Order: sequence, then structure tokens, then C-alpha cells
Amino acid sequence: MRNKIKQLLKKEGGFTLVELLAVLAILALIVGIAVPMIGNVISSAETKSANAQIELIEDAARLYDLDENAKADPTIGDLIQAKYLEDDFLETKVKDVTVTESTKVSELPQKK
Repeated sequence: MRNKIKQLLKKEGGFTLVELLAVLAILALIVGIAVPMIGNVISSAETKSANAQIELIEDAARLYDLDENAKADPTIGDLIQAKYLEDDFLETKVKDVTVTESTKVSELPQKK
């Protein structure tokens, strides 16, 4: 009985070098495909978010113009003060433009 246990313990089972290299090659292939795809998804989401924010600001400016009979282009601060936008539009970045209280709606980039 003791000899059988020793024989079982001496038997070393494991993966060969070729099997390990095959697994590493498969993992590298998966990572090589997945990383660029994730980058594209993030970039697309940022663009869509910026376009949605621009559209929301433009809609608020149109409502402001209609309700207030404004002659000049409103700033983000005007829209927030008149309750057409919430305070969280301050100090946000929309397509390379930092939106502050003094940013005019006409200064925002055009949607793509």
C-alpha cells in the first residue's frame, strides 16, 4: 500500500510547454481583438454624449428665446438662472469646449 502511494506521488502530471504556449497565443489573440473594439465603444459613447449635451443646451436656448424674447445669444449662466438648465452643466467638457457660466450657446461646437 505504501509503495502504491509513493508511485502515485511520483507521477507528475501537468501541462507541456506546447500546451502552455498555445494557451498564451489564444489569449494574446483575444486581447489583440478586444482592446481596439473597447476603445471604439468608449469613443463612440463620448461623441454621442457630447452631441446629446449640445442638443440639450440648444433646445434650452430656443425655449429661453421664445419665453424671454431675448435679443442676444444667451450664456449657459442665463439658461441656468432662468431654470432652463440645471447647475450640473457648469464646468463640463463638451467636445473640446469647457462649458462655464459665461459660455455662449453660439460658441458650442456643431454636432456631427
